Amino acid sequence: MNDNDREYVVTPSVPGWLTGIAVAGILLALGALAWSFSLQATLKGEQQKLDASSQQNTALSQRLDETNERMRAQAQTLGQSVGLTQKQLEDKSNELIAAQRTVTATTARLQREQNATSKQIGAVQTDVSSVKSDVGGVKTDVATTQADLAQTKTQLTRVMGDSGVMSGLIATNHDELEELKHRGDRNYYEFTLHKGAPAQNVGTIKVQLKKVDQKRSKYTLAVNSDDRNIDKKDKNLDEPVQFYSGKTPALFEIVVNNISKNEVTGYLSTPKSAPVPISVP
Repeated sequence: MNDNDREYVVTPSVPGWLTGIAVAGILLALGALAWSFSLQATLKGEQQKLDASSQQNTALSQRLDETNERMRAQAQTLGQSVGLTQKQLEDKSNELIAAQRTVTATTARLQREQNATSKQIGAVQTDVSSVKSDVGGVKTDVATTQADLAQTKTQLTRVMGDSGVMSGLIATNHDELEELKHRGDRNYYEFTLHKGAPAQNVGTIKVQLKKVDQKRSKYTLAVNSDDRNIDKKDKNLDEPVQFYSGKTPALFEIVVNNISKNEVTGYLSTPKSAPVPISVP
């Protein structure tokens, strides 16, 4: 065979850019296929989870229905056991609620009334306490007065007068003199004499202070009675100075119970039968 008899097969050449596009398309198809498989697997997993959740919800719904059925059955059983229907149970519950509200309101009202009463009682107790305090104070004052009076009575004494005659009760101060006046056994005339002053009327006689010795508690008086003068020299504090006076002679007594520098105070005591001073209108 010569060269002229040989057959030549000519293969057409493919451009390189077309080959690249084909390869890229194949790769893209393969990626899409892989993504499709992956997405399918994901969807299948989620579907399984959804199915599981649906099953759980179904189970929970069934359990809830069963629970409700049991509760209704128990309520019906309870109502039947006490002879009440559901409507009656609701009515009874409403009655109990209303009764509870009434009790609450009544309790609140009673509490307010009790508080008001407590305040009134407290005010009354305060008033009573004040009255008790006042009464207690009066009792104390009365007791003190009685004690003072008892002490005064015990201090009133009888002593021998300057004329050798036992005197009646004598007073050493104004309070004791008031007690003697209250007894009413004799007449009493209080006086205050000043040294150097003229004779002073005391009862139915006149008395003048002639001398005062404060350190020794002594004094000297000039007494004018029944138109005669009687000197009473160096007499002592609280000593009954005695003399007789009147048409029917009666024992008069002068008691000086306070001596100062130029002054003496005391009283004249006369019998109830003795004359009394004439009151000048």
